[in-house]
Amino acid sequence: MKSLSLLTLLAAILFSLPTHARDNGEQLYQGHCAACHGINGQGGVGIPLALPGFLQHASDQYLATTIREGRPGRVMPAFSGLDDTQIKSIIGHMRSWHGDSQDAPAAVAMLVGPGDVQRGGKLYAQHCASCHGANGEGGKGTGVTFSRPRDLPIMPPALNNPGFLSAASNEMIKRTLMEGREGTPMISYLKAGLSEQDIDDLVHFIRAMGEAPLHWQYDARAEPSITMDSDYDLGTTVENIKRAATGMNFRIIREQYLEHGLFDETAVNPKQVVIYFCNFNFINQALSIDPRAGLFMPCRITVREDENGQVSVIALNPKFMSRIFNNSELDESCDKMHDLYISIMEEATL
Repeated sequence: MKSLSLLTLLAAILFSLPTHARDNGEQLYQGHCAACHGINGQGGVGIPLALPGFLQHASDQYLATTIREGRPGRVMPAFSGLDDTQIKSIIGHMRSWHGDSQDAPAAVAMLVGPGDVQRGGKLYAQHCASCHGANGEGGKGTGVTFSRPRDLPIMPPALNNPGFLSAASNEMIKRTLMEGREGTPMISYLKAGLSEQDIDDLVHFIRAMGEAPLHWQYDARAEPSITMDSDYDLGTTVENIKRAATGMNFRIIREQYLEHGLFDETAVNPKQVVIYFCNFNFINQALSIDPRAGLFMPCRITVREDENGQVSVIALNPKFMSRIFNNSELDESCDKMHDLYISIMEEATL
């Protein structure tokens, strides 16, 4: 029996809805955005969107480009499958949180004058780098503070990210620097003592960050799963997996039939067994980077025997999950977990 992947299942649910439901801003937001940004935009894995300070600064163009292109290497994926009408509906729903379904009006024209990039770099190092990173790489972690430790209550965005630089106009960047962002650690640097010329220099320096290459790229060749054949019988292979995992500092949590809980016990296929194991230190590190790592935690390897008696071991490929997470900081954990799976499976099947 073939099972749908999580993404396939979500897509099937979404596109089984009638057209009017798929074009409804609230339902589109719930289906595409709420899991990370919260049902009412209060934040979670993703930053809070309902903050008045954010929606006042963010134009419809900024929001639309962000939805369409995402943030390469960060948590925010690209929703290239949404059309203009659907994106407009999502933005309209977000505006409705504060009783305004229209584009956020600019109260005062925020024109950016000429700037000195080199001087802006010195100002950036003095005033911005402690939150946004020395090279504009953004804060570590995700979203807002819940139970996980954070240096700041809301993660500062990556200013060197091509998705951000594509979406944010110079005027938006200047307005944020001039006015700050209420509800976040972002202060008004005009009130903090910088001149408007200082801020123009900063804007030009931030814009120049787009000229540097982004050192992130997921493995596009990664397959969804890792599979190896075993020359041992099913029972021996299961024990080999458990022994190999224990030898690499993992604790065996349990083993059970793959179909356990899905069918009556008499109908469960006994030739498909899942071994669950974990290293709590590794899990905590991964979850502190991105709580979505819980989708493939604890670690698990399935051992199955087909109708011809061939035994194989199968694991979800963490490198493939990197595409979905879109979080470069989590890639190291995914790569490490991939290598551990390979080592355990090879030891068990040799």
